Amino acid sequence: MSSLIKADAFEYMKHLKDNTIDLIIADPPYFLSNDGISNSGGKMVSVNKGIWDKNTEVSPEEFYDLFLREAYRVLKKDGTLWVFGTMHNIYLIGYLLGKNEFKLLNNITWQKSNPVPNLSCRMFTHSTETILWAKKKKGKQFFNYPLMRKFNDNKQMKDVWTTPTINRSEKRFGKHPTQKPLSLIKRIVQASAKQDYLILDPFVGTGTTVVAGKMLDIKTIGIDNSTEYLEIAKQRVKDYKNEKVGKIK
Repeated sequence: MSSLIKADAFEYMKHLKDNTIDLIIADPPYFLSNDGISNSGGKMVSVNKGIWDKNTEVSPEEFYDLFLREAYRVLKKDGTLWVFGTMHNIYLIGYLLGKNEFKLLNNITWQKSNPVPNLSCRMFTHSTETILWAKKKKGKQFFNYPLMRKFNDNKQMKDVWTTPTINRSEKRFGKHPTQKPLSLIKRIVQASAKQDYLILDPFVGTGTTVVAGKMLDIKTIGIDNSTEYLEIAKQRVKDYKNEKVGKIK
């Protein structure tokens, strides 16, 4: 069973009972929409992603701190949390994880095999993002070690994962400017979720986490405050059998 709900993430999480969620996968705003420029298909475009990525009411630190406090409250004792970020915000999130009684398990480096070139030519091309995996300090995480080893030619899987950006089937109904590859999210779920888990994605966008949950028959709740992106998510979930999972190393 999967659910897609239009709501503010914080307002929705406030209504969840303590210790009810097994796994949280979160791709929160990075707050990079500062009216600068970026590169899309070799063309110079605005870096702005949308109003949801602009820092208007609270500071990024306050935003992430509030999210992590709520995440800690709703997670079960042995539940875990995955959070996406870039160099612009991941160190702040890492600091706040410790402040909020989380213990860091891994920092996964997601390497993009086809990154966007750097237009300024004054620094290295940004080709990676970081995914932090954390648990409650006194909890005991579930890790599907045998399956991850099997996926990696019977060798221990390392913390650098390489994928292209999203493939065509993942954006057939439309796309989100920070959409993550299905292959990435599916691996996260397979690595850290049991069949009877309840997964929460509080910033679900176009629904990749819910699609992965549907594929793996694990109950998943996806929250977003955008009607536009949720409509895309609903179409993807309904048509999940036609989603093509891209390559991941």
